Order: sequence, then C-alpha cells, then structure tokens
Amino acid sequence: MTQQGEERIRKAFAERDMQEIKARDSWHLFKIMSEFVEGFEKMSRIGPCVSIFGSARTKPGHKYYILAEEIAYKLVKEGYGVITGGGPGIMEAANKGANRGKGKSVGLGIVLPFEQKVNEYVDHDKNIVFDYFYVRKTIFLKYSQGFIAMPGGFGTMDELFEALTLVQTSKIAQFPVVLVGKEYWQGMINWIKKDMLEVEGYIHAEDLDLFKLVDTADEAVKYIVDFYSKYMLKPNF
Repeated sequence: MTQQGEERIRKAFAERDMQEIKARDSWHLFKIMSEFVEGFEKMSRIGPCVSIFGSARTKPGHKYYILAEEIAYKLVKEGYGVITGGGPGIMEAANKGANRGKGKSVGLGIVLPFEQKVNEYVDHDKNIVFDYFYVRKTIFLKYSQGFIAMPGGFGTMDELFEALTLVQTSKIAQFPVVLVGKEYWQGMINWIKKDMLEVEGYIHAEDLDLFKLVDTADEAVKYIVDFYSKYMLKPNF
C-alpha cells in the first residue's frame, strides 16, 4: 500500500472516532439534563432545608458524628429539612438526627468508583443518586437555605468554597454558612485572614463575614434561625 493510501485510511479512522466521540457527548447531554430534571422535580416539593456536609470517614461515636446528629435534630425541630450527600460518616449522622426528629431527611448521593451505599436514615422518597458532581452540587446550592460544614476533606472544602464563592460574587442570594468545630477550622481561618487578606489582598475584609465559626449545636442552629428572623425565608428557586 502506498503512503498516500495509508494516510487516507488513518484519516478515515480518525473521522470515525471523532463522530463516535460527538455521539457520546450528545448522549451525555441528555443524561445530564435528566439528572437536573429529576433533582428539580423532587427537591422543589420538599421545602426549606439546610445542607450538612463533612467527612464520610467520621465514625459513629466520634464527637463530630454526635455533634452533626444533634445539629440535624435541632434543625428539624425548627422546621427545616436536612440535606446531605446520603453517604456514611457525617452524612449518616445528619440524616440520623433528622430522622430521629421526625423531619425531612434528604440524601443526594453520587456514583463513585468505590462502593458507597445510601445510609439507612435517608427518606426513601427523598433519595436521589447522581453520576455528575456538578449536577449534584447545583442541587445542593439551589435548594438549601443554609450550609453547615463539619470537619472533612477535599470534598467538604470543595462544597464549602463553592458556596462562599457564589455568595461572594452574588451569583446566589446570601445565606448562612456555618463552620462547626473551632479546633478543626481555626488554622484555616487564620491562614485566610493572614495570607489571603492581609498579605496578598485576595479577598476583602467583609468576606470574612460570609461564614460563622461555632463549636456547639445550639450556636449553629441559632445562627441560621437568627439569620432568617431578619429575612423572609423563601426557597432558592
């Protein structure tokens, strides 16, 4: 076969591969749209909720597990539903607290390479499982009247800073963001104040008012209740 013939064959295979990629991308769009539709339809009927997030690795009996359960219990007694990622650890604790308080217990799960089952405390009719992190995070933000961040890892930081960024840039209405556990969060906050604010000037001083650092369940719940005593409580949709 001539060099020219080989080149035509390579181009033909390249064009075929590109067409297959475009076809897969098109089907992905439909999948993404279906996840948004399911999330919007289910969540729009639930009412005011507060998201509680933190490490999936926190074990039952750990002080932050107990604290997350207590916060969720107190929130539902104030009339809020509780949203988590539906998994183990802090998520399980928060759903457990909501369930114990006979409140709405929502789980927004995610398909991961390693097995992660939805915890038993999520209401059966309020369990939604996503393939795409960005769809899931959109639902978290759209249908939450507040965020409570318990100690956690990269996923917790991702959710926390996305929420703060969207409020900071007025892409969503301001809502209460609470960091629970001064022992865990204080070092990060010191770094934000010193390096982000004072040394580099990457944020404004008033950006530090976008979140509240607390240590107890009563403080966390009070901050959210007080926030909405000043503003009319309404869904983010």
